[in-house]
Amino acid sequence: MRISEIGFPGLGISPFKIDSVAFSIFGIEIAWYAVIITFGMVMAVLYCSYRAKQIGVTFDDVIDFALAAIPIGIIGARLYYILTKLENFTTFRDWIAIRDGGLAIYGGIIGGALAVFVVAKIKKINFLAFADCTMPGIILAQAIGRWGNFCNGEAFGYETDIFCRMSLNNSLTGFETMMVHPCFLYESLWNILGFVLINLFYKKRKYDGQVFIAVCGWYGLGRAWIEGLRTDSLYLPQIFGLELRISQVLAIAVFLACLAILIYTAVKKTNKPLYVKPIKEKKE
Repeated sequence: MRISEIGFPGLGISPFKIDSVAFSIFGIEIAWYAVIITFGMVMAVLYCSYRAKQIGVTFDDVIDFALAAIPIGIIGARLYYILTKLENFTTFRDWIAIRDGGLAIYGGIIGGALAVFVVAKIKKINFLAFADCTMPGIILAQAIGRWGNFCNGEAFGYETDIFCRMSLNNSLTGFETMMVHPCFLYESLWNILGFVLINLFYKKRKYDGQVFIAVCGWYGLGRAWIEGLRTDSLYLPQIFGLELRISQVLAIAVFLACLAILIYTAVKKTNKPLYVKPIKEKKE
């Protein structure tokens, strides 16, 4: 938990202080990060239920998916982060202390996707069709969630004099005022743009999974650029003397894979009809 002094001088916004703690319950401090992330999750579920209804999937089914995907996604996000910095986690408490920070979006998506896949199999719902309903909501939730990083005064980039630079003073800057790239803002705006574009495209999709692939590719493209600006990246072991950022490498790989699939399917022009779950008729 920290207090940060933040401003945007190039935009005419003077420095102001923000406490990462939103409120306390019985002496337990609840961070704005947790509040904002939770709000993002709720918005993702509501969006998914709106789209799922269009393919005959009920709100109860969506809740079942959410009850499986959210906790497994959190576990996946935590494990992904731990595995990239394994030497820092020596006790069981270290592994489960998510209040101390340490969640990675890619691990969350992988864990959540696996949970959705299993539930889809159990319920006999087409996984790719449901993924199309889900992914725009996920990118919206990520756009919202990045403002939790803003409240924490974290996830910023190198020093810069760009017009939208952010002045920041907190424990992460050594209590010195620095002018840095507001990476949280870049990613939030990139994801909002992606959310708008994918919804404009949604009714034009040609096959199940196309929206899912497009959203993953869009996120990968933006993250590959933004990750290169950040100062808190997780790194792979050096290869031929090169220091490679884990999330940047993964983002590039995801973007290229998704681009290749989209091009291939555009050339192949699949004729498989879109999935619509049969709705059982009520007995009179």
